[in-house]
Amino acid sequence: LRILNRIATVKDDGTVEFDVPIDVEPEALGGRSKHVNNVIDDSHCATDLDYIPPLNIVMLIVGTRGDVQPFVAIGKRLQDYGHRVRLATHSNFKEFVLTAGLEFYPLGGDPKVLAGYMVKNKGFLPSGPSEIPVQRNQMKEIINSLLPACKEPDIDSGVPFKADAIIANPPAYGHTHVAEALKIPIHIFFTMPWTPTTEFPHPLSRVKQQAGYRLSYQIVDSLIWLGIRDMINDLRKKKLKLRPVTYLSGSQGSETDIPHAYIWSPHLVPKPKESVLDLYLAKSMLQMLIVPYQPEILSDWGPKIDVVGFCFLDLASNYEPPEDLVKWLEDGDKPIYIGFGSLPVQDPKKMTQIIVEALETTGQRGIISKGWGGLGNLTEPKDSIYSLDNIPHDWLFLHCKAVVHHGGAGTTAAGLKAACPTTIVPFFGDQPFWGERVHDRGVGPLPIPVDEFSLPKLIDAINFMLDPKVKENAIELAKAMENEDGVTGAVKAFFKQLPQKKPESDTEPSTSSFFSICKCFGCS
Repeated sequence: LRILNRIATVKDDGTVEFDVPIDVEPEALGGRSKHVNNVIDDSHCATDLDYIPPLNIVMLIVGTRGDVQPFVAIGKRLQDYGHRVRLATHSNFKEFVLTAGLEFYPLGGDPKVLAGYMVKNKGFLPSGPSEIPVQRNQMKEIINSLLPACKEPDIDSGVPFKADAIIANPPAYGHTHVAEALKIPIHIFFTMPWTPTTEFPHPLSRVKQQAGYRLSYQIVDSLIWLGIRDMINDLRKKKLKLRPVTYLSGSQGSETDIPHAYIWSPHLVPKPKESVLDLYLAKSMLQMLIVPYQPEILSDWGPKIDVVGFCFLDLASNYEPPEDLVKWLEDGDKPIYIGFGSLPVQDPKKMTQIIVEALETTGQRGIISKGWGGLGNLTEPKDSIYSLDNIPHDWLFLHCKAVVHHGGAGTTAAGLKAACPTTIVPFFGDQPFWGERVHDRGVGPLPIPVDEFSLPKLIDAINFMLDPKVKENAIELAKAMENEDGVTGAVKAFFKQLPQKKPESDTEPSTSSFFSICKCFGCS
């Protein structure tokens, strides 16, 4: 904790800033390329999907609709292979899940409250004392709903359910502890990096030196753990009948023990590979912290980590657009899409005005998605602007020349798949990460943080996207992604990582699957 206090600071925006005590600039020793072309991790492709016996699989998913949607696609594919799938998420998405043909179970927490909290705090960490009760109340509701989601009968039909395996995303805090109690395997899936690497820092951190990238994951994880450890240990003692875990155990399982799969294209962000330079920098950093050199904490993503590809849910094939939208699209050039999904906007009137003026200045038509932020309410109708509510992105983006959005992984994926130059206006979490990846790939300008959203910056971003070279890059990336099947990749990765046999019932539960910050700092 003394080391954490010395090098890490939670900023007003909820991100973690730290500076490792080492005077080494990675560029001085030789850099690495920003991206690798045509690299696909095929390690999960050898699995035969047909030999797995039928399982009861529960998915524990916390977040917005964009977070839930990839798991609906994965769940449907698992059902196709004869497995029973229960998707446990917020009650707001019950109809969405049931309409897709999956079983539903309610998790605690309100996605609108969570989204508002994360927009204000830029992530999971509270930016000030007044935000702590909001976060803790939401987390407590989520944590206490996880065990029932794994073993209680269906809420509506009363049909019994007992999970054989868990798929979860990291914000469903407590998932690994429930898996430990039930003695069933768990597989973590996520749309942003949550496993330590020397390639890029944790999305919720600000790190000045590449040497600190790997350490940023342990620091963010430990700070999250400090905020929820009492709730987790309360769950373990009262509900799971397990012993409390240590003061410095992390919020998630160790990346070396619990399999993780990342839902993004390896053409956009390849699976990190270790290099001599990375190991040298990381080793030097640990030595400066007076920590013994331990190779096991320096190796990059190994065989238990998969990059499976974006997971698309086909909504376009059954979608029938309103006639007035079809006519509007046919009456002019392709428009630019601008929308921020489920995220609340502080001043929707002002933001709408900026959007309209930027489109008029650049001579572009635009589609404004109202979303939860209430954008697109014009004082008077404009022929060049079309405002709409929720609509399948996989259908709409095919009719757009470029897109401007918040940078959620699913929206980013849909835009890139449609070969749309992309501007990301990040609000929190992984969104700055995706903004940087899009810019590095040459398919969009530098991201515009929502707090810096302005008329001049939006005009510059639109002009950047209209550059023919940027469109060429977008087409090239879309073609590279054409043959990816992230849903199949996710299912194969899940099956590949299943244990070959069930653990013995009398085996003492192991705590080795829980990340310990002590490992990072070489203490016992």
